[in-house]
Amino acid sequence: MAEMTADISPKDLSGSEIITAREAGFLLCHDCHKLIADKGEDTPERCPRCEAAIHRRKPNSITRTWALVLTAVVLSFPANMLPIMRVDFLGTADYSTIMDGIIYFFQTGSYGIGAVILTASILVPGFKIIGIVLILLSIHFKWKTWLRHKTLLFRAIEFIGRWSMLDIFVIALLQTLVSFGNLTSIETAVAATYFTGVVLSTMFAAITFDPRLLWDA
Repeated sequence: MAEMTADISPKDLSGSEIITAREAGFLLCHDCHKLIADKGEDTPERCPRCEAAIHRRKPNSITRTWALVLTAVVLSFPANMLPIMRVDFLGTADYSTIMDGIIYFFQTGSYGIGAVILTASILVPGFKIIGIVLILLSIHFKWKTWLRHKTLLFRAIEFIGRWSMLDIFVIALLQTLVSFGNLTSIETAVAATYFTGVVLSTMFAAITFDPRLLWDA
């Protein structure tokens, strides 16, 4: 046992000798995560398990991710500046933006609801956009530091992506519950479409991006 321990150098224990699956001659299916041997021209074009297309890296991942995240940035301005909800009360229409709703809940003492809407509608989309942009810039400038942290950041962006639709869900629920004809009713306004576009763009950006490009760079 002492001889075996002596043969292991600190260089080995540091992990510097570990190679990636790509260097070992394997490909990963993006759908079912099956490892497939890379045999060059004889490599199957589709996964033998789930029939998904096989490729070493997602095609045009960087370009598509940049296009989607820039789309989200452009759509975020009308999504936050235009009214997202219209409340009709006794024939009088009242429009409110996302921030108007957040301020209203804080002023009425509903801090929990206001904090949830602030997080889901303002902070989470902003966090996703800034996070994806930082990751893309890291690949472009080949920053080799904090790779594990940036990978964890991307996983967090993937996980919380769907929760940004909470604001749209709340408005849709209110539109269904508060519908009393000419007395009072709630309907979505023009910003709801733009906000949905922001959420979908960031979600598709996370799906399109290949995080292994971080380590390639």
